[in-house]
Amino acid sequence: MTSHPADPGTADPGTEGPVPTDPGPATTPLTARSVLLSVLLGSHPPELPVRSLVRVADLFGISDGSARVALSRLNADGDVVAADGVYRLSRRLLQRQADQDRALRPATRPWRGAWDLAVARPGLSAPERSALGSDLARLRLAELRPGVWARPDNLVRPWPAGPSGRVWRFSGRPDLDGREPADLARSLWDLEGWAATSERLLAALKAAPGPPGRFTVAAAIVRHLRDDPVLPPSLLPRRWPGDRLRDAYAGYRRELADLLQRQQAR
Repeated sequence: MTSHPADPGTADPGTEGPVPTDPGPATTPLTARSVLLSVLLGSHPPELPVRSLVRVADLFGISDGSARVALSRLNADGDVVAADGVYRLSRRLLQRQADQDRALRPATRPWRGAWDLAVARPGLSAPERSALGSDLARLRLAELRPGVWARPDNLVRPWPAGPSGRVWRFSGRPDLDGREPADLARSLWDLEGWAATSERLLAALKAAPGPPGRFTVAAAIVRHLRDDPVLPPSLLPRRWPGDRLRDAYAGYRRELADLLQRQQAR
């Protein structure tokens, strides 16, 4: 079985000792565009008056002029729609918001030992196979060998039409020749590495000073949660931080919603 570790040097999250507060390369600098778009993606319903968006941007050190220019560009790019002083997500980004919400709280079912298998259909070009791999990774499958992807059959979600037309799908119980299913899971995902990064992000969110720092770490948490394989508990290491990380992000979303309400009430 081929292993695909993302960071083989990452420490075991179960190791005693202080947890670094620097989330490392997971964070990216704030821009007016990223702040405004993230605020709208995190709002339900995803629409806010321009004055509220400008006031929120000011909390992140973004000037009134820069915020308004960013909103105009988002509108021109078709990311938002403006009407009567209110900006709302476009239809395309409404789908992205729904996908993001599902990714943050994926629906699961009890696992009975079966695995999903996706096999690339013959005739795909190298770029097509690469794109297929990216699509299947978003569906939380891992590459077992070139052209073959797998995961435990514990997720409840529809398959998009794109990947469905490029793969054959199977479901069954693998013969592991005496090995445990958890061994197969560890060979497909760098579970220890993902958990260690989660612990750093949790510590960083707790320690982040002020709205800009907390926003930056929260955005990194969203990106990191997309890489959570969402495995059955029996396949996970001890002290798996997935639920704690989701709960921390849910708390931040409530915090951001309160901040938006205060800005609108001014």
